[in-house]
Amino acid sequence: MSSINSIPVRTWYLETKTPPQGSAPAFDLEVNIVHAVKPTISFYHFLYKEVGKGLSWYNRLLIFDDELLKIIHDNRVEIYVLWVNGVPAGFCELDYRKPVEVEISYFGIMPEFRGRGLGPRFLQWNLHKAWSHNPSRVWLHTCELDGKAAMPMYLRAGFEQYDERLENQHIMTGNVDT
Repeated sequence: MSSINSIPVRTWYLETKTPPQGSAPAFDLEVNIVHAVKPTISFYHFLYKEVGKGLSWYNRLLIFDDELLKIIHDNRVEIYVLWVNGVPAGFCELDYRKPVEVEISYFGIMPEFRGRGLGPRFLQWNLHKAWSHNPSRVWLHTCELDGKAAMPMYLRAGFEQYDERLENQHIMTGNVDT
């Protein structure tokens, strides 16, 4: 039996106002990045659950499918999937719905692919994509429940912290089938 609870979690808000230098990083031949245009709910849930496994990612699972479809099928939201040898390894969701800024709503690598250096290169690739829209800033938030490598990776990528809050975060307790 599982249940959803809310706990206070330290959350950091980060932004970069400077485009990355150089060109987008190259990947090996077995790595591809595919724009998932209007993904199905089941595919999006699969990506979200697998990347968020062990990180308490539940917010998108708690909203109704029609509400989620309005977000992920909006032409101003782009979802990029990282594939390694034909297997999905992570995803990034770029949200262009606010004028002159881009939010990295979700970014992550599936547990089986972490520690291979894919995260920083995939982040840089997505930063180049976000800055191709000429925003005034690119921002995201991360929290203490995310992987320990997340915050240092964002800081190395040029993000700076502009806010810190204690926010209620949904967590699932008990037997969780995610």
